[in-house]
Amino acid sequence: MIDLGAQSTRPMASRISPQEELDRLIPVLEAILKMPEMNGKLISVDTFYSEVASEAVSKGAHIINDVSGGQLDPNMTKVVAGLGVPYVAMHMRGDPSTMQSSENLQYDDVCKQVASELYSRVKEAELSGIPSWRIIIDPGLGFSKGTEHNLELLMGLPSIRAEIARKSLSMSHSPVLLGSSRKKFLGETCTRPTASERDPATVASVTAGVLGGANIVRVHNVRDNLDAVKLCDAMLKYKRSPA
Repeated sequence: MIDLGAQSTRPMASRISPQEELDRLIPVLEAILKMPEMNGKLISVDTFYSEVASEAVSKGAHIINDVSGGQLDPNMTKVVAGLGVPYVAMHMRGDPSTMQSSENLQYDDVCKQVASELYSRVKEAELSGIPSWRIIIDPGLGFSKGTEHNLELLMGLPSIRAEIARKSLSMSHSPVLLGSSRKKFLGETCTRPTASERDPATVASVTAGVLGGANIVRVHNVRDNLDAVKLCDAMLKYKRSPA
């Protein structure tokens, strides 16, 4: 799967218009779809605009990845329901320009609160017509989270899934997407200020995530992380239940 995004969602990023996003995205999307190597591969488009989602799917995109979980465009979930494609609902408070504010970083129990807030987004998506089997959940590492929050979420994936399942049986087996690759919290933990230096830490975080129940991982360095995922899959075959 290839994930394409034409709008920056890094902290403090300014929002561009749907038209500007389309002007950036569509030529690249069309070019990638023409590549022989993409035959049989899935393309995900990272956007929080319903207009962009609709146009991207009409051009051949297969999945919509919405970092806002439908909060930044009231039409998003209804549009995606009509498009009939899978929808990634991610947890974030505010928008990229405000998500790291002190107010948005306040948690008493980060795993429980992220699960609860994410469930509310998923419930709205279902009410808009997106069936649960087309929804992928993402706890949003690096989005309205501090370093300690991200580490706690990374190790708390089973509890997040369990909390959502407690509220919705239909979501108990929803795929979990994890996006830890080269994130700032890895750099702060390992003293690696440059993003490209964080690949070893990314592999470690992906390993922890997959062993904790993540089904999809979003990465930059595909080769190294593919090896990590293959090893995790092999190890999980030998996982034993507690005596």
